[in-house]
Amino acid sequence: MDHLHQLPVVIVAGMHADARKEVVERLLRTVPGSAALHHDLAGARDGTVLRIVRDASGTVSRGETPLVNDCACCALREDLVPELERMADSGLTRLAVVELWDSVEPKAMAEVIAAHDGDRMVLTSVITAVDPALVLPCLANGDDLAEAGLAAAPTDQRTVGDTWARQLEYAPVLAVVDSDEADDEDHALLTQLHPTARRVPAGSVELARAAFAGFDVEAAAAAQHPACALLPHDADDAGVTTLVWHRRRPFHPERLYQALEDLCCAAARSRGRFWLADRPDTLLAWDAAGGALCVESAGPWLASLPDAAWEMVPPVRRAAAALDWHPEHGDCCQHLVFTSPGLDRDGLERLLESCLLTDEEYAAGRDGWKHLPAAFDSLLDSVA
Repeated sequence: MDHLHQLPVVIVAGMHADARKEVVERLLRTVPGSAALHHDLAGARDGTVLRIVRDASGTVSRGETPLVNDCACCALREDLVPELERMADSGLTRLAVVELWDSVEPKAMAEVIAAHDGDRMVLTSVITAVDPALVLPCLANGDDLAEAGLAAAPTDQRTVGDTWARQLEYAPVLAVVDSDEADDEDHALLTQLHPTARRVPAGSVELARAAFAGFDVEAAAAAQHPACALLPHDADDAGVTTLVWHRRRPFHPERLYQALEDLCCAAARSRGRFWLADRPDTLLAWDAAGGALCVESAGPWLASLPDAAWEMVPPVRRAAAALDWHPEHGDCCQHLVFTSPGLDRDGLERLLESCLLTDEEYAAGRDGWKHLPAAFDSLLDSVA
């Protein structure tokens, strides 16, 4: 070939399998020359991943690809790009629709495809398919993926709730299917969880346009990074509330640790960044869904870095810190967001406030804070 076809690629993700399939079928019917590539991981426990390519007329090909390192997602990564390159080289496909399996998160696959952007392919959109009636049931599901039969590897420790939250919040486009079961509360919850998303009806002509809208993988990653995440704003609609809690004073590690269960069960979804008095240089990420909480280090606060190190920090991170800068504490802060139907805003705020350092504890300064009980060591140091 003397000319390589640059193949537009759209990812369609989501745990709502029926909604996802409806969105893919709609794209295949409305975009002439489109083809869908799907890796079915349901049989991964038997050692193989099923690859299915189809177009508007039906299945074009089926094949198996072996597991890689006993990991279905690894097999998908290894097989995905060669398949897309074959589609590109044929010159016959106008749009490749990558339909991800139920528990596969779009971020990892978007970064795999974007790493090969160039003459042969370009990632043009990431879409998560949504049945609004299932948003809360999925979000509130604290079961391990393994229990639900959705694990992508034997070591997969994700839960249904946190996986669904990331699928929903990463995509700049949400394709929403019609659902007789959905009510105003379901739609309000969806809006508050991802207020910056472009929402398109799955059956509309707008869906095809959204598939070619363009996608910036670095901007998408930055929007999810704890240090500069585009977190939701305060909201209250149709019985659904989003509380944004922003404070400058650090948490008392022991009091916060004792409150963790109540805090992560207080809302269907909560996330953000926070700081502990006994670890004042460490930016900590908070990520909770379905009653399960993940707390981990996201690196240093910029305030703790020497000036020379700032040149190594991405501009988006520096900009986020500048917006939140405090003369005494720099970018160190509590910035947590809780979203849920029936949220007890006042009770939640009282509980959070009770976990902060008292005036007397705060006055002891960083030297004094070092001697506070290191309650989070078991959570944070076990990750290393």
